Amino acid sequence: MNGPVLVINSGSSSIKYQLIDADGGEAIASGLVERIGEPDGVIGHRYRGADSEHRGPIADHAEGLRLAFAMFAEAGMDLASAGIAAVGHRVVHGGEVFYRPTRITADVVAEISRLSALAPLHNPANVVGIESAMRVFPDVPHVAVFDTAFFHTLPAEARTYAIDAAVAAAHGVRRYGFHGTSHEYVSGRVAEVLGRDNAELNQIVLHLGNGASASAIAGGRAMDTSMGLTPLEGLVMGTRSGDIDPGIVMHLRRSADLDVDAIDDLLNRGSGLKGLCGVNDFRELRRLIDGGDGAARLAYDVYIHRLRKYIGAYLVTLGRVDTIAFTAGVGENAVEVRADALAGLEALGIEIDLDRNAAKDRAARVISTDSSRVTVLVVPTNEELAIARAARRFAPDGEGDGPQR
Repeated sequence: MNGPVLVINSGSSSIKYQLIDADGGEAIASGLVERIGEPDGVIGHRYRGADSEHRGPIADHAEGLRLAFAMFAEAGMDLASAGIAAVGHRVVHGGEVFYRPTRITADVVAEISRLSALAPLHNPANVVGIESAMRVFPDVPHVAVFDTAFFHTLPAEARTYAIDAAVAAAHGVRRYGFHGTSHEYVSGRVAEVLGRDNAELNQIVLHLGNGASASAIAGGRAMDTSMGLTPLEGLVMGTRSGDIDPGIVMHLRRSADLDVDAIDDLLNRGSGLKGLCGVNDFRELRRLIDGGDGAARLAYDVYIHRLRKYIGAYLVTLGRVDTIAFTAGVGENAVEVRADALAGLEALGIEIDLDRNAAKDRAARVISTDSSRVTVLVVPTNEELAIARAARRFAPDGEGDGPQR
């Protein structure tokens, strides 16, 4: 049996990590390093149910990992002697090159860096986390698991933008999709929960968090997804606009005299729910709505309207839908979002059981009626476990493959 797998998700100013028993699925320890590069850095660490915290300056990602690993030792677990089998890294963009878990080499790091042009907010931070962790654990396999990989199978008609083909080819412009690790994990869990063969199911998966995406999956293969070249396309999100008329970009450049960076910041960080009503946390949004805030009400209605459009589109794309699954922070916790997203669709065979939907249950569960032709579920996502299991295959007695070229 392999030892535990360390999973690292490195962001621009934060690092999430988990130490996972990939066989049993248990998170032995987990933590979050926040405000890297700021004087008021903080690390929250949990080891076997006990919480600890570090506060103080965190100069860079390498220092953040060093401090986090020291907290393991303080809590009673020395990572150096823990028998770590592999380190799995979440990487946002794999481009055309990476479409399955890949053992990290210097060439792979260089390629991930090159792909930063397609994910400038994410890939550079992923690389920093990889390089920092490889210095700490130089003798175990490091494995990259790509957010885009699951959507590598998108049919040509779903992945192709209708722009000049030569320009698109020269600059890697196509629909890649994101949150793929979550969509793949959740669709597999749906089959397990229902005791069905994944190969026989047509599924819609709705990953609804601060970032949000939808997917249409037939027989375990992705047929369409809402995110595109970048994670900006698709559903309305916490701070991202989702789908807009591309002409808005040119209009803002000419009319508001905003440069490319300002428009990028507006659409990625100052739009979505936050742009419409000033908040991007759904709990705060709900509080504002309950207090009669009209802007919050409109923001919620826009969010639901866009979500229903994608559900409708994927019902047509798949032709026959067996299941719809809600996952991630909003999808798993916002009762009203699930109810409103599927309201009035009984003629399409979709019936929500209101009591099941409102139940305070953290496990994967069915929330549709027994008579509903489409089974609707809430399935907690676990991207870290999926990454751990992928990385474990590259341990000395695993069966992983090398990088693709």
